[in-house]
Amino acid sequence: MPDKSATLILFGATGDLAHRMLFPSLYNLYSDGLLPDPFRILASGRTEMDDDAFRATIRETLGQFVQPEMLDDERISSFLNIVGYVPVEAGNAAQFKALAARVKKEGSDPVAVYLSTPPSLFAPTAEGLAQAGIVAADTRIAMEKPIGKDLASSREVNDAIGALFNEHQIFRVDHYLGKETVQNLMALRFGNRLFEPLWNSEAIDHVQITVGETVGLEGRVSYYDGVGALKDMVQNHVLQILSIIAMEPPARMDSTAVRDEKVKALRSLRPMTPDSVGTHSVRGQYRDGAVKGKLVKGYAEELGNPSDTETFVALKAHIDNWRWTGVPFYLRTGKCMPNRQSEILIQFKPVTHSIFGRDGYQRALEPNSLIIRLQPDENIRLCLMAKRPGLDRDGVKLQEVGLDVSLAAAFEGERRRIAYERLLLDLLEGDTTLFVRRDEVEAQWTWIDSITESWKESGQQVVHYAAGTWGPSAGIALIERDGASWYD
Repeated sequence: MPDKSATLILFGATGDLAHRMLFPSLYNLYSDGLLPDPFRILASGRTEMDDDAFRATIRETLGQFVQPEMLDDERISSFLNIVGYVPVEAGNAAQFKALAARVKKEGSDPVAVYLSTPPSLFAPTAEGLAQAGIVAADTRIAMEKPIGKDLASSREVNDAIGALFNEHQIFRVDHYLGKETVQNLMALRFGNRLFEPLWNSEAIDHVQITVGETVGLEGRVSYYDGVGALKDMVQNHVLQILSIIAMEPPARMDSTAVRDEKVKALRSLRPMTPDSVGTHSVRGQYRDGAVKGKLVKGYAEELGNPSDTETFVALKAHIDNWRWTGVPFYLRTGKCMPNRQSEILIQFKPVTHSIFGRDGYQRALEPNSLIIRLQPDENIRLCLMAKRPGLDRDGVKLQEVGLDVSLAAAFEGERRRIAYERLLLDLLEGDTTLFVRRDEVEAQWTWIDSITESWKESGQQVVHYAAGTWGPSAGIALIERDGASWYD
């Protein structure tokens, strides 16, 4: 078991992610006695302030984002005592030296570094740490997505970080992997005899993955425009979910075995071409409309100028291997959708022969389906056919019923963890299982690049949809041409 990191250096500590997620997660871990002892947090940002001023911002943050039952003034004060602040700007050698002096004075080895910064600052920050003497053989570094903007730039980032850290020291963060229900995909598949024999093209008709957001640009104009839904959501969150659904059973539950199987699935994705991209993808952009009763400006109006950036994308993907041949994976994500929801639908094939309704009275049987909801409510629903009560004088009547497992209800009394709690704890303990390996990132970008290049070559444009709807009609047609429908 690797030594636990005794010091966490958090870059981007004045940013939104640090305040909404990272510090509340660290506080919860501290409250539960799960952080190493001794332990120090050295926060860093470009803003000049002292420890007390920064601690005041974190106190306010905890009051806003931590569950009320976890708040305790004495515990908050105790937590803030392990938090310090050192202003550091990338490229400022003097500030990195001051950080190193603070680490040496107050911290303990080993050190973990968390980069909650724009990707352009990953390499300069890592180089500044190395030049200041902070990087050692037991130093760990975590990077928030995205890792690059295409395959070439992701390799540049990975090469720069890889020159200073070995792969086992690098933790590429995709917070979806820290969600309970995403991990339950592994338990569902490999912890139950019921599903694995059916988890293939013999029994499954198709798979749907939907990640819908109700928000629009939400202050991310400078980042989002020119990036779009494909790179912002599909390249990471959606493809990580797909890889867990599609992977072969790993030999054991460890980081190498699990990630070996995930990358095989990602490498089996059929590349898009200029000929196939027109029928296998839809690009959308929201116009004015209403979400949850609130009027929303169109993307171009909110941006202030016309743009070809997609805020919605629907894809028909194929995984070319023995398990999944002929099974389409329909992927959909977008902004300004009617609901915030992340869901997976496993649509099974119908029974090979129905013994019911041969006299013409009975409707066709509904094929079984498995719906796994990741957010906002974590839930697993298995849809089965059951007999309706009655004397059946006109034949047996069947009706689809759902077997629901609400994880909140099933584990009532268990506190639901923020995904970042698990990821931060794994970083400090050196467990890379729930983090993305370099070859996974590059396999994801290889497939995404085939789509963006095909869009460019074919001249595929965005089509508009009203805010508050499930995307353009072309997105509905993408799946309905195959005789299926999106599960909403």
